[in-house]
Amino acid sequence: MGEKRPRSFYFLAAFFTAYVLFLYGPMFAIYILSFQGPEGGLTFPMNGVSLVWFGKVFSGSGIIDIGASFKRSLQLGLVVMVLTVVLSVSAGLAFRRSFRGASFLFYVAIASLIMPSIITSLGIALEFRLLDDFIIKSGAAGWTTAMGLFTSGLGAHLTWTLPFGLLIMFAIFNRFDSRLEEAARDLGATPWQTFRYVVLPIILPSVVGIGLFGFTLSWDELARSSQTIGSVNTLPLDLQGLTTTVTKPDIYALGTLTSAVSFLVILLALIVILALRARQRRHGSDAGKGMV
Repeated sequence: MGEKRPRSFYFLAAFFTAYVLFLYGPMFAIYILSFQGPEGGLTFPMNGVSLVWFGKVFSGSGIIDIGASFKRSLQLGLVVMVLTVVLSVSAGLAFRRSFRGASFLFYVAIASLIMPSIITSLGIALEFRLLDDFIIKSGAAGWTTAMGLFTSGLGAHLTWTLPFGLLIMFAIFNRFDSRLEEAARDLGATPWQTFRYVVLPIILPSVVGIGLFGFTLSWDELARSSQTIGSVNTLPLDLQGLTTTVTKPDIYALGTLTSAVSFLVILLALIVILALRARQRRHGSDAGKGMV
């Protein structure tokens, strides 16, 4: 009590405060400026307070179709989320047993984390352009292009989301108590029943977290989308395009709405995780009472 703090504490506290302001200050400035009045501009001071710019975003303002790009980003994000969860959990289960080439396959799977995003997207785009040339030369009926939202775009996003999901599942299974599975098998449970009733309930909060990573990383992805989506745009691409053409606060309103979707997904994921953990504690307590 009453011990004097060293000068280094105040220096580090000031540095951390400056870091937080640098990181979140511009974001909050955009949120505030998006609520300007009809005569408002892109800088402070604000000129009135209203929701008029959000209305312009939803109406499209005659510049881009926000509704269409929002729908595309949402659909792609959901597909990426599901595939990231399924593939990550499957890979985590597979890597619990040693097999030849496991280390090499692991490093190949996470290599995209250290590769520049633009290089990865350019490589995928080149691959699909070569595939397009082959389709055109072969005269495949019904095919015009292989590059698109759910082909090259989906693959590009998975190169970003899957490594995170894999690393999470590897960490979870590395400290998973295999004796629980052995007990289930001793009681006559099949492999599927063991996974469904023993393994999955335990790892479910982490699975929800992987889904959260998959959706939010896809929702905000720009570099990989810029080269691989094809002739359509996602919401981040439209937002980037508007930065060079729009000089009114409707672009801030669009940024606010985009962030709101990300925060909503994070909030829902946290609620689900907390509910699952509370359920596990409740079931564990009930099981303990039953044993007594």
